[in-house]
Amino acid sequence: MRVTTAVFLGTFAAAMLFVILAAPLGAENWPSWRGPTQNGISIEKNLPVEWSRTKNVAWTLPLPGPAGASPVVWDDLIYLTSLGENGADLLLLCVSTDGRELWRRQLGSGNENARGDEGNWASPSPVTDGRHVWSMMGSGDVACFTPAGKPVWHINLQERYGRFQIQFGMSSTPVLYNNRLYVQLIHGDGQATTQEALVACLDGLTGEEIWREDRVTGATAENEHSYASPILYDFEGLRFLISHGADYTIAHDLDDGSEIWRMGGLNPRDDPEKDYHPTLRFVASPAAAAGIVVIPTAKREPVYAIRPDLKGDLTGNKQALLWKYPRNTPDVPSPLIHGGLVYLCREDGNLLCLDAKTGEELYHERTHVLRHRASPVYADGHIYTTARDGVITVTKAGRDFEIVAQNELGEDMASSPVISNGTIYLRTFDALWAIREGK
Repeated sequence: MRVTTAVFLGTFAAAMLFVILAAPLGAENWPSWRGPTQNGISIEKNLPVEWSRTKNVAWTLPLPGPAGASPVVWDDLIYLTSLGENGADLLLLCVSTDGRELWRRQLGSGNENARGDEGNWASPSPVTDGRHVWSMMGSGDVACFTPAGKPVWHINLQERYGRFQIQFGMSSTPVLYNNRLYVQLIHGDGQATTQEALVACLDGLTGEEIWREDRVTGATAENEHSYASPILYDFEGLRFLISHGADYTIAHDLDDGSEIWRMGGLNPRDDPEKDYHPTLRFVASPAAAAGIVVIPTAKREPVYAIRPDLKGDLTGNKQALLWKYPRNTPDVPSPLIHGGLVYLCREDGNLLCLDAKTGEELYHERTHVLRHRASPVYADGHIYTTARDGVITVTKAGRDFEIVAQNELGEDMASSPVISNGTIYLRTFDALWAIREGK
C-alpha cells in the first residue's frame, strides 16, 4: 500500500497535535469538589510537601467571609463560595490564579450558621466545565454564570421542590456531567409517613428540570437528613449517579433517574443485637474506583465495600459485598481510594489504611489530634489530610505509615485541598492561599 508524502505528513501532524492536547505536561484542572474524577486524586507532580505562612506561599487573598466549600479551578480562573462581609449574603467569587479577585456575584442572602461555626449556607462547592460555572447554596439558590461573570440562569430549589427540612443546612454539592447538573435533596420532618427526599437532573444551560426521582427509603428522625454529596461512578464502561443518605446508598440511571441498585443495612437496625440508631445521619460521601464503591456510615459504625455492577436490592447480598470494616467509619471526611488501598481519615485525625480487595487493616495511626472535616487528597505519592485548625499532615502513600511533614497556616479550615497546575490551593475561613514550590 502506497502512502503519499502529503498524507503521511498530514497524519503525523494530526497525531502530534493529539499528543500535545492529550498530554499537558501533568497539569490539570480541578473542576469539582473532589477533583477531575471526583475521587480526590491529582496526577500532578513536584508539589510542595512543606509550607508555612512564609514558606512556599505564592500569594494570599483575604476573603469576605468564611465557608467550608472547596474552590474549583479551570485554567487561570478559580471559583469559590463565600459569605459576604455582612455575614448574610451568599456569594460566588471568581479569582485569577495570580491572586486577584475578578468578580463576585450574589446568589441569595439570609445565611444560617450550623453547629456554631462548623458550616453555613455557602458550604456546597461550585462546579465548572470551563465554559460555565454553577453554584448551589444552602438556601436552595442555584445559578449558572459564564467565566466573565455574566448570569445565565438562576432558580431556587426550595421554591421548586419544597422547603428544606434539615437540621444543619443543605450542604450537598451537585455533580456536573454532559451539561447536566445532578442534585440530591435528602431531608425530612422526622415523620415516618413523610418523604421529601429526591434526586433531580437539571439542564445545565437553562436550569430546567430534565427528571426527578423520589428517593423513598423509610428512614426516620434525623436519619432523613443527609449532608453528603452525590458522586459519579464512571469506570470500565459503567456510568451512573450515586446518592447517599437516609439509611441507603442508591445508584441512579443518568438518563431518567431510575434506580439501578440500592444498598441498605447501613443502620444498626439490621443487626439483631442493636436497635435503630435515630441520629445516624450521613455526612461523608461514598468513594469509587474501578470495581468498587466504598460506603461510609457515621458515628464509628461500619464501612462497606460493594461491587458496582449488580442490580436490585443489594442489602444482605453476599455476592455484592466485597468486605465490611466493622468500625471507625470516617464521620465527615470522605474515603480515598488509590493504588489498591482505601484511606479513611477519621474525625479525630486518625488515618486508617485498608487493603481495597480484602478490607484488611494495614494501619491505624494518629496524625494531628483535632477535628478533621475536609476530605483527604492524593498527589505525587502523598496523602494530604486537613485539620480544623489549618494543620495539614502530609503522609507517604502506601501500606506503611510515615508522616512526611505537618504544615500550619494558623487559620481555621474545613475545605479540602485543591491541586491544579503545580499549585495547592487552600481555602481557610479567612483567606485563599496559593502554595507553590520554591516561592
